[in-house]
Formats: sequence, structure tokens, C-alpha cells
Amino acid sequence: MRTYITEQPAITLTGIHVRTTNAEEAGPNRRLPKLWETYFQSQITSQTPTINSHLIYALYTNYESDASGAYTTLIGHQVAGDKLLDEDKFHTVEVPASKYMVFTTEKGPVYEVVAQAWGNIWAYFKESKEVRAYTGDYELYDAGNLDPEQTQLQIFIAIK
Repeated sequence: MRTYITEQPAITLTGIHVRTTNAEEAGPNRRLPKLWETYFQSQITSQTPTINSHLIYALYTNYESDASGAYTTLIGHQVAGDKLLDEDKFHTVEVPASKYMVFTTEKGPVYEVVAQAWGNIWAYFKESKEVRAYTGDYELYDAGNLDPEQTQLQIFIAIK
């Protein structure tokens, strides 16, 4: 996995969300696969004004503590302008400007690539001089080139 550090401005994302934990996602009651299924059925880009609608964000935010606590995952897109959206259907989150360590995965089946990347990220931060900020981390997918069997994505981890 390749890495680099970058500064990113604040962005506003809108999409569908769920509250979960890593322990829950490792067990039989996983919520994230259902969230992805619901996202693909939602047709969000036809219902909301978005920027770069081909970019799909999987945001991890509202951390209870660290990687072992509860967090909210939102799957969606960057909002175009400040138009209010249907709050009953979609959730909107402001991701603060931050310094990020960006991890670029190898290509492979999406579920394998993502799981392996997060395992590598957790291991990296156990030994790293960089410290996670837990203000909002996200996976960035390019739907224009999305092949579930040959997925490559970037994971942005907010650091202090």
C-alpha cells in the first residue's frame, strides 16, 4: 500500500448512514454490507445536487473514542452548494479541514481490498509517529472506474 500526507479543505457530504462498531462488523450482525446495498438502491445522485457524482465517499465519523468504540458510517457524495436536502431521507455531515495520511490500496476484490487495507492501517498506527485525529476518515471510490473484482481506492485518515 502506498501512502502520502496531504491537507484537505472542509467538505460537506450527504448520504445514508448507520452507527456501528468494528466488533459488530466482525460478527454475524454486520451493518455495513446492508448500508452499501441501501446506498446503491437510493439513487442519491439523481435526488441531490452533488459535486463529482462519480466519487463515492464512505465516511467514518462521530467516533465514540478510537477504533474500538462506536462510530457512524455515511456513504454518499459531496454536496454542491448549500441547498438543503431531504433530511428525512439523507443525512448531511460537515467533514472539517484536516491533515490526512492517505493509503492507496492494491487492486483486487472490493471486500478483500478494503478489509486488508483497514487491517494494515490499524497496524500502521500502532507503531506510527503520526496520531489519528478521529475527526472524520473516509474511503474514496471512483464509480466511473468501479469494478468490484479489481477495486482500487484511497483511504484518508485524519491525523494530528
